[in-house]
Amino acid sequence: MNYKFLKDKPKRFEALTGWTQEEFLGLLPVFTKTFLEYYSTITLDGKPRIKRKYATYKSSCLPSFEDKLLFILVYLRKVPTQDVMGELFGICQPVVNKWIHRLLPVVNGALAELRELPSRTVSPSDNDVSTDTLVDNEVCDFFHDATERPIQRPKDPQAQKAYYSGKKKQHTIKNNLVINAESKVVFLTPTFEGRIHDKQIADTIGYTVPRGSVLYQDSGFQGFTLPEVTIVQPKKKPKGRDLTPEEKETNRLISSIRIQVEHVISGVQRYRIVKDKLRNWKKGFSDLVMETCCALHNFRLNFRPWRYETPAI
Repeated sequence: MNYKFLKDKPKRFEALTGWTQEEFLGLLPVFTKTFLEYYSTITLDGKPRIKRKYATYKSSCLPSFEDKLLFILVYLRKVPTQDVMGELFGICQPVVNKWIHRLLPVVNGALAELRELPSRTVSPSDNDVSTDTLVDNEVCDFFHDATERPIQRPKDPQAQKAYYSGKKKQHTIKNNLVINAESKVVFLTPTFEGRIHDKQIADTIGYTVPRGSVLYQDSGFQGFTLPEVTIVQPKKKPKGRDLTPEEKETNRLISSIRIQVEHVISGVQRYRIVKDKLRNWKKGFSDLVMETCCALHNFRLNFRPWRYETPAI
């Protein structure tokens, strides 16, 4: 399988990559530039490059930049085992493993060049979400929620306890993400163990949104507040009694607005590497793929924007 084989099969191309040809070709020039810059000082094996400049050999298993981008997008989208990836692209498993770790930082760097990566650190000046992904620190509606990914059961007993999620009944890792009204992920927390509560992550990182904004959240963030930010969340059922019909109707209205963040999480999880059980334990890999998949979702929205109308509560 290669780009030449798939480019004239749009349905199959989108099924394998999650992208249309237009979206793929929109990222390709920046991907190519980033790849050449990334490997201008180091070799493909990570050693310092002394004399030769990078050049693709005719015998290369991924001879063109189209093939390289196709390879990593198929991996992120379908997350087959490396043996299956080898069969698809005619490569042995060890070489597949090398190319995955060569190309993932390049895709991430290309998306950083396009300013599609979510912010990862809290602004030191005003403790707001970093403004490099917002428009002039625009005041608008924001949403935040947590997303969990299953992992293989750790062998260490202490790690088993730390990664076990009582909500999912399995071992997981999780992140909180903040999205804006355009459904783009503007902030992503570091990756935490599955046992950590959603609100505890928010309190630990200390992220916030521009003052005067509205922040929608679910009941998992009960008690989370921000200065000069309107918090909107469904009302929990009081102990020993039911909610009134008016309260139930308000909760339904809030849920119909909050569904936007659930759609974004589903959009990020189109790339099944952040949905299916993670099999790669390389240090930093799980955090890097989550950041990259959020940025791939953001980039795709430039071509296929989502439209939501927020009703008044």
